[in-house]
Amino acid sequence: MKLDDLNNNEPVLEAQLVWARKGNNVSRKFRCMVGHRAGRLVSNPTQCSKPVDIKKQIVLRKTKAIQGSKLQRKALKTKRFNPASIAVKKLNKVVK
Repeated sequence: MKLDDLNNNEPVLEAQLVWARKGNNVSRKFRCMVGHRAGRLVSNPTQCSKPVDIKKQIVLRKTKAIQGSKLQRKALKTKRFNPASIAVKKLNKVVK
């Protein structure tokens, strides 16, 4: 019995194609649906099952604790005014 048979013949999606900003350019990325990186954007779907680097995870947690609100304000400004961010928003509406 295959894994597909368990889900009423629906294919198991490991990653979903999305568009993301890479600097000032728009690039194709994948959103992980399963694994340790579920919900995260990665450049290659095979990265979804890789183990997470604990050291990087801890450093990011510390950075967000110290500068979280500052990072949020900067991200909101970028999403509002950067042409690549606006294009990404429109492209991802079409994909869904």
